[in-house]
Amino acid sequence: MSSGIGFAPEEIDTSAPTRAARLKWVIVVDETLAPGVAANAAICAAAATAQQVGGLLGPDAKDADGAVHPGLPWAGCSVLVADAATLRAVRAKAEAHELTFVADTPQAAQSTRVYDEYLTAVSGAIAAEIEYAAVSIVGPRNRVDKIVGRLPLMP
Repeated sequence: MSSGIGFAPEEIDTSAPTRAARLKWVIVVDETLAPGVAANAAICAAAATAQQVGGLLGPDAKDADGAVHPGLPWAGCSVLVADAATLRAVRAKAEAHELTFVADTPQAAQSTRVYDEYLTAVSGAIAAEIEYAAVSIVGPRNRVDKIVGRLPLMP
């Protein structure tokens, strides 16, 4: 599966600084979450993003002993924090831009232990009622910067 948003193979330049990449990746987490819950929410949103957005991960690294370390985001990923209202607004702004990919971790993902229960919880809520634990955004650098403004890095 692919979102249609991503890096073409010729755009991947692992020798360049992350700020040189055309696309920017950020994950915004609800600032009120406990550290473990916040990390889980960010990881879930990142997993969905890495699967859907082509070219985010760089090549595998091999250490001196020959062990392989799977590729990491070559263009970087910043984890930011925001209050619940700002998180909802950030998601809405990103979703409204056709060249921006959005993946989210609804709060329901944190309160259910069976995936089918999560699906039921989300399907029973109207979009305006869904609370988010984290939102992952990939898009043109200037657009993403405008969407997230000056949100602080996760402490």
